[in-house]
Amino acid sequence: MTDHMSQDLLTPAIAFSVSVCGSFLGLAFAARARRAVGAVRWQWLVLGALSLGGMAVWSMHFIAMMGFSVTGAAIRYDAFLTLVSGVTAVLVMGAALTMTIRKRTMPWIFAGGVLAGAGVIAMHYTGMASMNTHGAMHHDPLYIAAASVIAFVAATVAMWFSARLRGAPALIGGSLVMAVAVTSVHYTAMMGVHVMVPDAVRPGPPDGSTAYDLLLPVIIGLFVLLLVCSLFLMLGDEEERVDSFRPDADAPRARETAPGAVGDYTPRHGLRNTPPPASDDVWRRPQR
Repeated sequence: MTDHMSQDLLTPAIAFSVSVCGSFLGLAFAARARRAVGAVRWQWLVLGALSLGGMAVWSMHFIAMMGFSVTGAAIRYDAFLTLVSGVTAVLVMGAALTMTIRKRTMPWIFAGGVLAGAGVIAMHYTGMASMNTHGAMHHDPLYIAAASVIAFVAATVAMWFSARLRGAPALIGGSLVMAVAVTSVHYTAMMGVHVMVPDAVRPGPPDGSTAYDLLLPVIIGLFVLLLVCSLFLMLGDEEERVDSFRPDADAPRARETAPGAVGDYTPRHGLRNTPPPASDDVWRRPQR
């Protein structure tokens, strides 16, 4: 018998909160990437991939697995496959963000969403493959299909948010929507998991690490990532922070110049060949 809520609602609540934080950071970095160019854009994209893939998706999945148990059987995790699932989420999110930010059109947003959705599903089932237990684990195809549909829709919405959202209220709302979608993917897929425990259980636990052995590195990694991401956000100059909340934040600024301006110099009187008024205080050569 499988139990998805062995710690009541505490584990899902923590996992959801982590996903909200990761989504907010990821969307904030995506907004910075839209306005940046060159190496600075890549910096924001890398941080966005770490936040969305590493925190909002993978960390949420791993923390939520703390609430999964199998009656009469111990669960252990393969550390290498667990790490592979996390790296997969980060790399795929990074590629999807790059596609979306560089070409902010609906076809590219949709393509980025398909790629990100496939990455979320690959991350989830790679993480499930890392689980070792004395029993046969089966996945219901109906729930796999349902989780895949949710993942593709959620990832496409996430890419749209990354390309379009601006302002603190929009980022907060988008983060909540993304966290709900990511959490729905996980628990929909987990509802289709069935473990058949044999009558004669082998003595001793299976190979691998316990969830709590891996939990400490995850917590430390999340803390460090959150600290680094927050530091990068605070180090942004004041103009960029103000510009991120302008309605036309993504539009290039047009230089305002008066008629007759040359380079960065604007004449005192805008139009050429226009005599200054009689009351002007400009010094003139005396007439002889």
